[in-house]
Amino acid sequence: MGFGEYPAEYNAKVHGPYDPARWYGKVDTPLAQTKLGELGAWLGRRQKSPQAVTAAVSRGYWRWLHKYVHPKRSGLTPFLQVIAASSAFFYVLNYTKIKAHRIHKYHW
Repeated sequence: MGFGEYPAEYNAKVHGPYDPARWYGKVDTPLAQTKLGELGAWLGRRQKSPQAVTAAVSRGYWRWLHKYVHPKRSGLTPFLQVIAASSAFFYVLNYTKIKAHRIHKYHW
């Protein structure tokens, strides 16, 4: 699978129209249904290449779009989620500067 191509597992005759939010590979046990003893084997079956990680992030993004952005009456939810995620991201970036103020009893 190269950049801009369909996944190798996708077959138009079997799957119908292509959906970028769907995984077309072999069905596996979800993480929530995996027992603790089987966790090592479950992690061993995952693809760990940069291309696989990029594809997983892309599928997650498309699922988020289908659920929150594309409905007719989506409302403010996607905008508020982006604001909350960016606030958390910048808090983590600036945490070293913010934690220096914990020891101050009073502010000027």
